[in-house]
Amino acid sequence: MSAAGTRPGAGRALVLATVAFTVSFFAWSLLGPLGPDLQDEIGLSEVELSVVVAVPVLMGSLMRIPLGVLADRLGARSVFTALMAFTLLPLLALAAFHEALWALVLFGFFLGFAGASFAVGVPFVNRWYPPERQGVALGIYGAGTGGTVVAGLVAPRIADAWGLAAPFVVAMAIVALTAAGFWLLARDAPRARPAERQGLLSPLRLFRDRPAVWAPTFYYFLAFGGFVAMFNYLPNLLTSVHDLDKADAAARAAGFALVAVVARPIGGWVSDRLGADRVLSMSFAATAVVAVLLGPLYEEMVPLTILSLILAAAFGLGAGGTFKLVADDFPDRVGAVTGLVGAAGGLGGFFPPLVLAAVNSITGSYLLGFLLLALTALGCLILLQARRRNARGRPGTVTA
Repeated sequence: MSAAGTRPGAGRALVLATVAFTVSFFAWSLLGPLGPDLQDEIGLSEVELSVVVAVPVLMGSLMRIPLGVLADRLGARSVFTALMAFTLLPLLALAAFHEALWALVLFGFFLGFAGASFAVGVPFVNRWYPPERQGVALGIYGAGTGGTVVAGLVAPRIADAWGLAAPFVVAMAIVALTAAGFWLLARDAPRARPAERQGLLSPLRLFRDRPAVWAPTFYYFLAFGGFVAMFNYLPNLLTSVHDLDKADAAARAAGFALVAVVARPIGGWVSDRLGADRVLSMSFAATAVVAVLLGPLYEEMVPLTILSLILAAAFGLGAGGTFKLVADDFPDRVGAVTGLVGAAGGLGGFFPPLVLAAVNSITGSYLLGFLLLALTALGCLILLQARRRNARGRPGTVTA
């Protein structure tokens, strides 16, 4: 290692992992930006469209638990490459069959595996860096969520130019090249193999054995889940409420994602210097205030734009802060805890689109949905403050 504790080759490992994560998230998030086109082509209702968008999010969240364990056990290089190779199959299926609801749900289910890539890359990156640099390293890696930005910008335009099959074909080519490059160039950081073989669902026992895991799980449910939900649902909201064309709506959703992506490494960098608790406090407080304001103002374009961008920044800061906290507090089980926390984030992205669609269908407004977001943020802030007070009362303990 260098004097600063960083292993030689860490920079290359970080770049390769970030590229692989970006490409995986590009493929994983295709159905959101293409949602309005799919809705028009096969006549989906708002609730049906929300299901199509939410299913890959759900599967991506659930698979993070076993894939995090596999990354610890087998090494992230092998697991990440295999995951990208598998992703080619649902992309091929969606390119061929995307004109029926059953096909979108079924193949979207398997496309969701790509969303679990996050839990594979975190332990890969984490082991290349010392604790004092893990926050910024994981924040840079987390910027791979920018794959959603690319999908939002280019997928609708590719579909308009060459048809709805084309975005999936393009994604197949990019994923295949990235998988080959990652296998050839990436290396796992040297480390001792764990003495005990863990079952694929063994991380669930951490909720019982180490209750501190519950806290970052709740935090990421809000931070990353809120980001995914808003990105996936914004195109539908902008086309249905503000009558924007599909390409414009997708581009605005990509702008939302870009702010969150940029804020995420900033959140990790600031957490390295000021502590994750402070970053998370700012994130949760801002989320609560903005969500309360969005409720009555989302029908006005200027307030919606400004508040959405602030919300994106809050989500990004919170996501960056959460994984700095995980790296600090669970260095012996980073892969397993990342799987749990990442699964919670994916579930946070699964439920809100369904809730928003149901609330709008019942009440004719999204007000209640935004108020529920504000209450969730307030709950995270209360939990964070309670754990900080407990930590001050017990010297030598670390909050999670």
